[in-house]
Order: sequence, then structure tokens, then C-alpha cells
Amino acid sequence: MKVVFHMGAHSTDEDRLIKCLKRNPEVLERAQTIVPWPGRYRLVLRDALLALRGRAADSDYQETILDSITDEDDFERIVFSHDFFMCIPQRVITPEGLYAMVPAKLGPLANILADAEVEFHMATVNPATLIPALIARIKDATYESVMQGIDPRALRWAPMVRNMAQAAQGRRLVVWCNEDTPLIWPEVLRSLGGIKEQVDLDGDFAILGAIMAPEGLERLRAYLGSHPPQTIAQRRKIVMAFLDKFAVQDQIEMEVPLPGWTEELIEEITQIYEADTAEIAQIEGVEFIAP
Repeated sequence: MKVVFHMGAHSTDEDRLIKCLKRNPEVLERAQTIVPWPGRYRLVLRDALLALRGRAADSDYQETILDSITDEDDFERIVFSHDFFMCIPQRVITPEGLYAMVPAKLGPLANILADAEVEFHMATVNPATLIPALIARIKDATYESVMQGIDPRALRWAPMVRNMAQAAQGRRLVVWCNEDTPLIWPEVLRSLGGIKEQVDLDGDFAILGAIMAPEGLERLRAYLGSHPPQTIAQRRKIVMAFLDKFAVQDQIEMEVPLPGWTEELIEEITQIYEADTAEIAQIEGVEFIAP
């Protein structure tokens, strides 16, 4: 059995991956994948983490956990998704760095269903958009309370992902950039669900539908139907061409009204993030989904 933990990051998914996968019950059945609703497992897994304190669950406890999560017996892959697997929003930014406590959580998570083959999936996100999203998400938060005097240019993804790769101990670790999601959404869905590339999914256009004018999405669907791309790269090239023409700008541009922030600072943070992304793609043990 394979167990997949989709861990976030915060404000990158909002359960869209789970909802899109669950729109394809026949495909999931053929792939022998189950995708429980989060309400069935989030408290169960939290309680298991607290009870085990990092230890590996024995076979009886693993069976008890699965019985609490699903009524299904015949499956080879189960998908869990929750950004609190990483941490609560209040602990994303610390003096030790961005998501600094996450690598130490991989072992305990894997030990919940210790007899399974465990995978970890995660999206990174530009700190220039993550920081305001965290402030909006945390009750009564201010820029000062979230940042604790930390320079936003010091928030790096690459060191944390490198530590995750080491902590994963050879387990599959899949990473992508949230900013690339419109181009790579079909590959992310299939990676999470263990679904073959050539299988069509209801939900393949879910992200594009949120950022593209309806006329453009309709024309894109028609074009892909009459000119089926032969490769992933070819499909992405077609999608990019339609996005260039039909993207709804106010859906893809985000205002960042934070004290002391200038366009120059945002650009600097973004350049650091892009350099981090290039570094992450080369980290041994990381399977990076690139556009």
C-alpha cells in the first residue's frame, strides 16, 4: 500500500486537489486509489501523531487507523491532504527560517502507517504572496506579529526542502511551485493520485477556469480536442499561448499592501524565490514538477 501526504504549503490549494480527484471515481477505482474526505482523517491522524510520539505504529494500530478513516478494503493507494501536516500558520515563519520544523515531521508522519510506502507532496509559494496570505489567515495578525522582525529576503525554501529530502530517507518527495500550477495542474493531479498520464480527468481545467476568460477556456478545450497534444511539453505550450491571450489579469495579479514594502523589495524577494526554485529542482531526492 502507498500512502500520500499532500502537505501544503498554506494558501496554495484549499482542498482543490482532493475535490478534483474525487470528481473521478471510476478513474480512481481503476488506479486502486482512494481519496477520503479530509473530515474523516484529519483528527484521526492528529491523534495518532500525539499517541505515537514519533514511534512506528504496530500492525494492529495501523488497521485501527485505517478503519477509522475509510470503509474501503480494496485499495493500493490512499491520499491525505492538509497544510497543517506542516504546521499551524502561526509557525510558518520563525527565526530559524521558513517552515523550519517541517523536516522533523516527515518521520513521525510516515510512522503512522509504518508498513506502507509513504510519499510526500508539496507546493512552494513566493514569500511575497505567502506573507500577506498568512496575515489574512491568522486572527488578529499584523505584519509585525507574523514577521517577528525577520527580513522577508531571508525566507528561503531551498534549505528547508534539502532538509526534507534528507529526512524523507529515500521516500518519494514531490515538489512544485504554486505559481506554475496553471501549467502543471494535470501532472500534479496524476502524481498525487497515481493516475496514468494518458487518462483524462474531470478537473484538468479547474485552475485555468479560475484565471481564464470563459471564451478562452472554451476555445482552448476545442483546440485541444481537435489538435490533441502529443507530449506534456506541447500541451503546456498551447496552454501558455491561450493564457497570454485570454488570462484575466485581476485573477493572476495580487496586490501586496504591506508596511515598508516597495515594488523593488517585492522584485528582490521574487528573484530570491526563483533562485531557490532552480536550486530545489536540482536537490537529490526531490522529484520536481517543472512547467
